[in-house]
Amino acid sequence: MSKTEEKRKISFSPPDISELEIAEVADALRSGWITTGPRTKLLERRLAAYIENGSTATDCNKTEAVTRYSNRVVCLNSATAAEELNLRVLGISEGDEVIVPAYTYTATASAAVHCGAKVIFVDIQKDGDDTTHMPEMDYNKLEAAISEKTKAIVAVDLSGIVCDYDRIFEIAKKKKDLFKPMDVHDNPLSDLSSRIQHAMGRIAVVADDAHSLGASRVFDGKRMNCGAIADFTSFSFHAVKNFTTAEGGAAAWRTIPGIDNEEIYKMYQLLSLHGQNKDALAKTKLGAWEYDIVGPWYKCNMTDIMAAIGLRQLDRYPQLLKRRTEIIKKYDAVCDELGIFHLIHHTDNMDSSNHLYLTRIPGITEEQRNKVIEEMAGRGVATNVHYKPLPLMTAYQADIADYPHSYAYYQNLITLPLHTLLTDEDVEYVTTVFKEVVSAYIL
Repeated sequence: MSKTEEKRKISFSPPDISELEIAEVADALRSGWITTGPRTKLLERRLAAYIENGSTATDCNKTEAVTRYSNRVVCLNSATAAEELNLRVLGISEGDEVIVPAYTYTATASAAVHCGAKVIFVDIQKDGDDTTHMPEMDYNKLEAAISEKTKAIVAVDLSGIVCDYDRIFEIAKKKKDLFKPMDVHDNPLSDLSSRIQHAMGRIAVVADDAHSLGASRVFDGKRMNCGAIADFTSFSFHAVKNFTTAEGGAAAWRTIPGIDNEEIYKMYQLLSLHGQNKDALAKTKLGAWEYDIVGPWYKCNMTDIMAAIGLRQLDRYPQLLKRRTEIIKKYDAVCDELGIFHLIHHTDNMDSSNHLYLTRIPGITEEQRNKVIEEMAGRGVATNVHYKPLPLMTAYQADIADYPHSYAYYQNLITLPLHTLLTDEDVEYVTTVFKEVVSAYIL
């Protein structure tokens, strides 16, 4: 009996939840504090420390750490909420344009639509970046797409591979003469947004880092982690991500000269909790029941139950990333043997978070690609496609003919399962099935 006849069931992306997470959630439930509270605030500080120095060991309850890492990250109920609030803090609104790669998931663009802005799609480079093969924006087309209405560029660090932010910032600075900052001060949000736009004096660079917690790149001459590179960053902690809180996400930002980080943090708190100027934790103080509603805003805070999962996930995160690297090396070897195009997750100046393993099978059609997916599923291996370009989606009503590189990249793409519940035997089974199925189409 061959290895593939010994059929296994390989899920695409199940969450890696240990007894540590389960115990922490139970403790949170027993504590009587299950909405936004001390665990959420601790997770925010620990994430800020991790973004700054790559360490998950920092004791963020010590006074010095509380001072250093507070007001740097805000945890929310999704990455989509984080990206939308990033854009709202930046003052993005009706009449503005936001540049988005055509090759991404809908949340990258829908957050801008929610703010009333017009999304301007930009095609990717042919076959992706020359080094990593990630479907990265064509930067010449990005530069050409900028107008007087452009207020933000959203870069996507897809699969955990980090974009060329040196080039993106270079373009934003080069086009600063076109940038017209808003000058509205009729409420706390518009006042802050106006001051941020004037302080930056250029188009904002926003990172969609739904896949990229723990990724890093040399930027401006030094190695920096995602969350510290772009002006504003959104992370996803959805169930399928490397780091999960079941649902959830976070926003992070770089310090802006002349703008207090605490003021920015407090604005996120207002935006994520109905515009209420005291959260539930603050209202527990004696005599502190009274509050104001500063604006008619949103409800997208993270709960302490979600944060409890995240605290223990962060303890384990370095080992989870290490295991993903081990799996990628095995996939790389098989793809290189077959001559199959795949992402390069680690280079001299970039380390990915190893979130997705994208492959492209040379010469096959979209119909053949779908057949490969069906045949692998029939042998117990779940695969996926990341992503169907947004111009193909009904919601965006764009002509895919204007984005030929995005469409070509998508046509023959298959994403292999990549997660930390895969055993070495599972990985061997996936690669064996992949070789057997794909060989019929490329040889």
